[in-house]
Amino acid sequence: MTYRNKIYVAFDGDSDMSYYTMLEAWAKNKNVDFEFYNAHDLNTARDSSKEESIKRDLRIRFANSKLFILLIGEHTKNLTKFVKWEIEMAIKLQLPIIAVNLNDSKTPDKFEPSSLKNQLAIFIPYKLKIINYAINNWPARDHEHRKNNEIENYHYIDSVYKKLELD
Repeated sequence: MTYRNKIYVAFDGDSDMSYYTMLEAWAKNKNVDFEFYNAHDLNTARDSSKEESIKRDLRIRFANSKLFILLIGEHTKNLTKFVKWEIEMAIKLQLPIIAVNLNDSKTPDKFEPSSLKNQLAIFIPYKLKIINYAINNWPARDHEHRKNNEIENYHYIDSVYKKLELD
């Protein structure tokens, strides 16, 4: 059995790479409290011309992941080749899903991919402290929601934001 300690991140590589890179920078910065064991560090797609070979490498990353983060930008809902597939894999594997709105929305909005509608996921804004809070707390809540058959979209209430001084 594979030890799952990685976080799988899906995003629009053409438009939202800087947000993904910032996650990596936070994790590497010794002055920032942010643990991020990146599933994408496991391998690199060797034959980028073949969709199936890329998906094979992505499956290896999924097999080692305990959590799925989706960075939602302006174009994410239109990405059907890989991002939609990645969302569907996370749902199939029942990975806790953290949907991070790059426009700082705290709830699902017009950019939400249709494959996330009526699925168990937490929607949060792109802010260091709330992303860190979600990474550390959402998996247990996800487990409880699944146990109670509560499959829907969630978001953190304002009192959590105030408590964490995130606004």
